Amino acid sequence: MAIRVQLNKGRVPVKVWTEDIEHEALQQLINVSQLPIVHGHVAAMPDVHTGIGATVGSVIPTKNAIIPAAVGVDIGCGMNAVRLTLSAKDLPDSLAKVRGAIEDAVPVGFSQHDYDKANRGTHARAARALSERLDSVVKKHPEVMKMQRQFARTWICQLGTLGGGNHFIEVCLDAEDRAWVMLHSGSRGIGNVLGRHFIAAARRDMERHHINLPDRNLAYFSEGSELFDDYVEAVEWAQDYAMANRRRMMALIIETLRRHLPPFDTDGEAINCHHNYVARETHFGEKLFITRKGAISAREGELGIIPGSMGAKSYIVRGLGNAESYCSCAHGAGRRMSRTEAKRRFSRDDLAAQTRGVECRKDAGVIDEIPGAYKDIDAVMANQSDLVEVVYTLKQVLCVKG
Repeated sequence: MAIRVQLNKGRVPVKVWTEDIEHEALQQLINVSQLPIVHGHVAAMPDVHTGIGATVGSVIPTKNAIIPAAVGVDIGCGMNAVRLTLSAKDLPDSLAKVRGAIEDAVPVGFSQHDYDKANRGTHARAARALSERLDSVVKKHPEVMKMQRQFARTWICQLGTLGGGNHFIEVCLDAEDRAWVMLHSGSRGIGNVLGRHFIAAARRDMERHHINLPDRNLAYFSEGSELFDDYVEAVEWAQDYAMANRRRMMALIIETLRRHLPPFDTDGEAINCHHNYVARETHFGEKLFITRKGAISAREGELGIIPGSMGAKSYIVRGLGNAESYCSCAHGAGRRMSRTEAKRRFSRDDLAAQTRGVECRKDAGVIDEIPGAYKDIDAVMANQSDLVEVVYTLKQVLCVKG
C-alpha cells in the first residue's frame, strides 16, 4: 500500500498511511501541520490514534525547534528482541514456572530493584555510566528532584524494570518454531519526571512570548534558547537510559531462562529500537529534528520490531527507506479504544478467549490490554508494505505484564 489520505488544511500537508483513523486524531494531525516550526509534511503511520497534543503513530519534522509533548513522557520507549538457539520442542509443556521466574527477576508494575543490590556488579556499572550526565541536567533544573520521591535512588532502582500499561516481556516462536525473547519498555519514572517538567516549561515559554497555539500541548522550544539546549540534553539522556533499561532487562531474562530451559545461546543480532523519541536527521536535503511519537526508524536495510497486542502476532521487519515517511513505520498495532472503554466493553472471559494458548495474566487488572482494544496488526502491516518488509513473524507463547 501507499499513502491513503492526504490532508491539506494546515501550513504543510499531512500524509496518512491508513483510512482507519478517528476524527480527533485527524484534528490533532491538522493542529500539528499548522505550526510554523513544522517543515515539509507530517507523516501518520497506519497505527495512528489520538494522543496528548499529537497523535500516537506520527512522524513530525521540525526546523530549529522541538515539541516536548510530542516526544511524550515515556521518553525512549521502545523494543528489544533477540533470537535464541532453542525451538518449540525445547520449551516445557507448561510455561507457568518460567513466567513466575521472569517476574521474580524483573520487577514489574510499581516494583523496582533493591537499592543495595542495584549498587553492585553490572547494574552499578550501567548506572555509573549515566549518573554524571543526569547530574548535569539536575544541576540546571533542581526542581525535577521535587517531582519524584527519593529521586537519586529511584532511577537507579528502576534500571532493568518493566513498568506497567502496555509494557511487556514475551517469549515468542517464529514461523520455523525458533524461540525469541522480546520486550517493550522505556525510561520509567525518571523519563516521566523529565518529560512533564519540560512540557510544563514549554507551555510557560509560549505564554511568556504570547505565542498562540492550536493546542497548548504543542508548545515548543526554539533552537538557540537555553531551555532548548537543556531539553535536548535531558531527552538524549532519557533515551539512553531507556536503551540501557531494555538491555539490562534482557540480560536478566536471559540469565533466568538459562536456569529453567535447556542450554542455549543467543542467535543473531539483538534489535533495540526506540519508538518515542527525537533525533537529528537529514531529509530532503534539510537538517531536521524528527520526532517519532509511536513510530520507528525504517531506513533501508534497518531492522525493527512491530509488536501486536498480547494475543496477536508481532513482526521483525527490515526498513525500505521510504522518503515520504521520513524513513519510518508503525510501532505496533495501535489502540482502537481507550483503556476505560476496553474495561467497560470486555470481561475476563473475553480476555481468556483472546489470549488462549498464551501463558499470561488473565485477570481484571489487564483487561485494558486485551487484544480487542487494539487495531488488527495484519491490517496495519498491509498498509505499510511500502515502508517495511517482514523478516520474521512471531507469536507469543508467554507474556509478562506489569
